[in-house]
Amino acid sequence: MSMSSQEKPVTYRDVFSVTSELGSKSIAPQDAAIMQSAESIALGHVPKGGPASLMQSAVSQNESIGVVAPDDMTDFARVQGVTVSQAEVGGTRIVSESVGGEVIAQYIYRSEAAGVDEERAARYPTTGVQEEAVTVGEALEAVALKPAGDKPIEQSDAAAIQAAEARATRRSEVVPGGVGAEAQRAASVNARADDKITLGDVLTDATHKLTDDKVVKKEDAEGVVGAEIRNTPDLATHPGGVAASITTASNLNIF
Repeated sequence: MSMSSQEKPVTYRDVFSVTSELGSKSIAPQDAAIMQSAESIALGHVPKGGPASLMQSAVSQNESIGVVAPDDMTDFARVQGVTVSQAEVGGTRIVSESVGGEVIAQYIYRSEAAGVDEERAARYPTTGVQEEAVTVGEALEAVALKPAGDKPIEQSDAAAIQAAEARATRRSEVVPGGVGAEAQRAASVNARADDKITLGDVLTDATHKLTDDKVVKKEDAEGVVGAEIRNTPDLATHPGGVAASITTASNLNIF
């Protein structure tokens, strides 16, 4: 017997902004359990309204309609794992949570050193109101911290970085010695070299490489996304890459 429209399984794409095959997979109980454990280990608690909490809610619905069993786990989680990573960037802590190597959520909150309660200050893409806006430089630095930081720079990445720099500095030309110029040089080198330069190599300390910086707005994200997709054969952005990070920042910011 086929399921009704009310009985469709909740997939990763229903809950998170994912573009890979992971998006079509039903959120499985063991995926949620591992994410909950990873959050607890990495953060010291399971944030309310965070990815693990959202996944558990999806699992409850999926179990109620019988599309998953308690021991089910997606192949993405089984083979490539479920991870929670965090790092300090400019006085804020950036947390990235991934399933199968794809970032499903990224959020930013003030570090413990700033004396702000983490549970109250946590800023999620899906819930809550942020207290401080994310800048272009911080969004670029976040790319270096995620799995995408290991990605060799291609022309699409360089174009996106140059577009982000132009938005931050309000200058249409490439800044000599700037992060955009460095990215373009890396893309040119990578096209003919075996030892590749990665996004992490170029975007670490991006805020210090920019001659100016600004809070990310929706129009900034649109410009960076356009620059990246115009330089890819499939007209798509790279999961967790430059355009994705700038878009996440624009979604986090409130104007």
